Amino acid sequence: MPRAKAPVFEPPVDLDQLRVELTALTQDTASDGSSQAVRNAVLSHLKQTMKDGRKAIEAQFLIDGSGLACARRLSDLQDTIIRALYDFAVYHVYRITNPSAGEKITLVAIGGYGRGTMAPGSDIDLLFLLPYKLTASAEALIEYILYMLWDMRLKVGHATRSIDDCIRLSKSDMTIRTSLLEARWVWGDKALFDEMVDRFDQDVVRYTGQAFIEAKLQERDDRHRRLGDSRYVLEPNIKEGKGGLRDLHTLFWIAKYFYRTEKASELVSKGVLTRSELQKVHKAEDFLWAVRCHMHFVTGRPEERLSFELQRELAPRLHYTAHAGLKDVERFMKHYFLTAKTVGDLTRVLCASLEEQHVKPTPGLNTLIRPFRRKRRGIKGVQDFVIENGRLTVADDDVFKRDPVNLLRLFQIAEKNNLAFQPHVLRLVSNSLKLIKADVRKDPEANRIFLDILCSPENGEITLRRMNETGVLGRFVPEFGKIVAMMQFNMYHHYTVDEHLLRSIGVLTEIDREKLEAEHPLSHSLMPDLADPTILYVALFLHDIAKGRPEDHSVEGAKIARKLCPRFGLSPTQTDAVAWLIENHLVMSSVAQSRDLQDRKTIEDFAAVVQTLERLKMLLILTVADIKAVGPGVFTGWKGQLLRTLYSETESYLTGGHSAGKREHLVQAAKSELLDALSDWSSDERDAYFELHYPGYWLRVDTDRKIEHAGFIRETDQAGQSFAYAIKPLTFEGVTEITILAPDHPRLLSLIAGACSVGDANIADAQIYTTTDGRALDTIFLERSFDTDADEKRRAERIVSLIENALRGRKRLPDPRSQDRAAGKRRKTFATKTEVTLDNELSNRFSVIEVSGLDRSGLLFDLTRALSRLNLNIISAHIATYGERAVDVFYVTDLTGAKITAGGRRKTITNQLRRAFDGTEASKEAAAASR
Repeated sequence: MPRAKAPVFEPPVDLDQLRVELTALTQDTASDGSSQAVRNAVLSHLKQTMKDGRKAIEAQFLIDGSGLACARRLSDLQDTIIRALYDFAVYHVYRITNPSAGEKITLVAIGGYGRGTMAPGSDIDLLFLLPYKLTASAEALIEYILYMLWDMRLKVGHATRSIDDCIRLSKSDMTIRTSLLEARWVWGDKALFDEMVDRFDQDVVRYTGQAFIEAKLQERDDRHRRLGDSRYVLEPNIKEGKGGLRDLHTLFWIAKYFYRTEKASELVSKGVLTRSELQKVHKAEDFLWAVRCHMHFVTGRPEERLSFELQRELAPRLHYTAHAGLKDVERFMKHYFLTAKTVGDLTRVLCASLEEQHVKPTPGLNTLIRPFRRKRRGIKGVQDFVIENGRLTVADDDVFKRDPVNLLRLFQIAEKNNLAFQPHVLRLVSNSLKLIKADVRKDPEANRIFLDILCSPENGEITLRRMNETGVLGRFVPEFGKIVAMMQFNMYHHYTVDEHLLRSIGVLTEIDREKLEAEHPLSHSLMPDLADPTILYVALFLHDIAKGRPEDHSVEGAKIARKLCPRFGLSPTQTDAVAWLIENHLVMSSVAQSRDLQDRKTIEDFAAVVQTLERLKMLLILTVADIKAVGPGVFTGWKGQLLRTLYSETESYLTGGHSAGKREHLVQAAKSELLDALSDWSSDERDAYFELHYPGYWLRVDTDRKIEHAGFIRETDQAGQSFAYAIKPLTFEGVTEITILAPDHPRLLSLIAGACSVGDANIADAQIYTTTDGRALDTIFLERSFDTDADEKRRAERIVSLIENALRGRKRLPDPRSQDRAAGKRRKTFATKTEVTLDNELSNRFSVIEVSGLDRSGLLFDLTRALSRLNLNIISAHIATYGERAVDVFYVTDLTGAKITAGGRRKTITNQLRRAFDGTEASKEAAAASR
């Protein structure tokens, strides 16, 4: 982060001067400050002093950029205000000229305020320390101070305790114990404070190191789980998230408690940290404080979540600029994630020092304190590494210098033997990274070891993650090093690029180990049949390796693969397969979610890309792992169903089972197939029903659904209903299916879309059919929102009721756009271009319109309404959302059932849909309605 050298900064408020100014307010009352008028004047003056002081601190912060300096200045300002207020109360309000021992009060800063660092919106935690019980005069003084601070709109947490109370409560309450660990004298009787600190150290800290460390680390782990358990979430919590300020505080608490230190610098003399590591601590803390202070200044509130909107605003404020392939905000967030990684590295360093001081760690930084004997044993066939107390370590400190390939061999041995590392070896690895040079990268044995780790079906992800955290992975594969901590500024990807790649390997490993049969049955069944799983592992590891470059990352990724795969030891055939998978890794997902899988041309075109059954199998599994690794909840059952359908249809085509045949013959075959299922119908009923549907219906709908439709339409006709519906929650697919039978209406799909938007339901897909007697048979698939089918049915019933009332003219639908309160923020935060294409090559019978851009509430309603006004028949609609970006695809014809070919007509359609997408047409209508 670019930053000027911090100049000397004079505090914005001088305590002596402030005392004089407050005393002057009492000149008309003979120094009696107890009147309401004086109180109001003092309050007003302190408010203005606070405002001016913070303004000066922010101005200086924008010049020097130091987060720690800003946090300390804010704390100093708060100290000055509290000291002046205390003195004013003592000398002008209560006039305790010669306080007794019982009336002495000490003001102590505890918690975050006790560290002497504050953000603009931080709470103020105060302890009013007493020698004995609370007296009436002391109580009045404390109340005066607190009410003045509250009236200044400050958030004050407070406690009034004697020294005995502090010691007794801290023994039983870990929160109180932690707050007292950071206690800092602010004002009042200093001797009283010193006595409390001494007793706390001797009576509490001295004998409770193990319990404290256990509690703090358990607290940390619980906090991480609550906030996503990853330091790479794209909207991190700067204070509580993994790798954030609270993790640094936890390290300091543990170090201070165990090593009995007052300053972080003392950890160097005690051998806990090197000077270089201490420098990293200061840099990480300064950066995190800078981000937090900027967040509070910008929002005017104690905002701790670094949202996309704030990221966009903070990047230029922190002086980041765009570079080729990376936006300014992406460079800012890369710095943030690298800092969060540094905090994790420091965690491991402290773990090493605790072990050296006879602290036995458990996974993560961990916890128990007990002495133990060092027991070493060798590993069969291995010379340079040994097992020490159940952990892998080096035989001596020169093993990496003797043979730099050992930097990879270390991780292979750990993976094969399921061993954790002795912490000393992690520091040694970090200090030896420079040994990984071009000769090591080209070394056949080094690459064989790496490929063995990557393709391990046991602990591949865990081992790769260890290699990434220590820096070995980025040094051995520099192309991977470029995407470490790289974010993508969108709402779709939940993790940084490197984290996404490692998670995708983890998903593949789970499939390979047969752990995801219930969730992904097709991938589970295909994995054992792959001719060469190595191709799939390498392709997944490299599929996003070219992110952050100006070029298409799929094309560039394939080029990188052609360079790296031979180095890894892959054959030309394997290299070609990996490169093909990377170049096409988005194709299957895109086709499945945005194309009509019942349209024969879709399958023909996709099969032409895939060409072989082996490629199809690998692309299906890669697509599942890729989507699943994007983030929690991104892979849905409906997406899985679409992928299975595309796979099944393409497999049938590639193996010759998807015969073209004559259209009339295929229609007749479909009717004959249904004939057996309608054996209980009379011949007249069957003949009439077969004439009810156009040829497109018979060719596009599967047999099971045809049977359901036949029963549904028959029951509706027998009941004499003009409007009917059927609801079917599909638990495994993660959608709820609603089928509606109603008189055909040009705006029916638009009404359905509007009702779904008002009902807060997302449409995943829609199939629209018209019967020969003038009715519409529309099926929509809603993304599931509730755990139980009963709740899903109730939501669907409400939506259907909205549709029926709107069709019958009983009630007008509310404008769905009015519900989207976040639309303005998304528009401001994300610059997403609206694109509209009309393609006549994607289908043999229909024109395919694809519209993409910034998602918003009511979008599908506006698009379908525009299509109906353009006199277009919608055959099917396919709705996909990628974070903030929506991609809606419609298969349409004109009113005669033909494609749209005229150039002028095509231009009119694309222009109208672009306006509908951007909401300009809707805005005009709303204005006209209001007039």
